[in-house]
Amino acid sequence: MLDRSMVADALQTLWLRIQKVGDDPPINDKRSYLFALAANVAWDQGRELARRRKIQAEADAILWGAERSPSAETMMIARDELKRVLEAADHLSEPTRTIFWLNRIEAIPQRDIAVRLGVSRTTVEKHIRRALSLLGQARDGG
Repeated sequence: MLDRSMVADALQTLWLRIQKVGDDPPINDKRSYLFALAANVAWDQGRELARRRKIQAEADAILWGAERSPSAETMMIARDELKRVLEAADHLSEPTRTIFWLNRIEAIPQRDIAVRLGVSRTTVEKHIRRALSLLGQARDGG
């Protein structure tokens, strides 16, 4: 379900992306390019909304209970894993920490992070893989 604020946010994001577009190389079909940008903004916003809804549903299940509540043991294991992951996240080196945060928490695409930080997309991918590996090891107790 969309509301006016979501539409306004999408338009603002689209406007900001348009402002970043240069004309080198020249864009031959500006109308198609605009529609592609708008579609990308809509997809990004939809993914972000789905991610937020999933997190909210998980939080509600933990806080208010669900039809099938996890056992005390499962909850204790999950809390321990979360603690280890958060501690590992605190110790990620820069720029790995910033790149991971921008991509996974703020849902900024890798190409936009690369442009923002002035690095290659491959560099961004490398830092995200490194963060995922380290956080996965922490989750698993390594």
